[in-house]
Amino acid sequence: MANPYGGRAAPLSGPATDLLPVTPDDAADLPVPALALYVETGGAVVIDTISGDAPRTVQLADTTFLPVAVRRVRATGTTAAGLHALVVR
Repeated sequence: MANPYGGRAAPLSGPATDLLPVTPDDAADLPVPALALYVETGGAVVIDTISGDAPRTVQLADTTFLPVAVRRVRATGTTAAGLHALVVR
């Protein structure tokens, strides 16, 4: 199937063009900034948003989307599992 979005500028409001697994890391940003995160197994997620503010901790349930642009998911304090970044590439 041809990509129906080919030749168009990718909007930041969606849709994402890929879903990448996330390994939380205290020192490294995600390879591609995420439009949102998807969490398979709920728990705490410590994130740095695109805005660059201080890290924020959010509690998420199983199979939840977090519709916030994220540049880093920190290992320290993150207890959720099965994290995925929704990205535009």
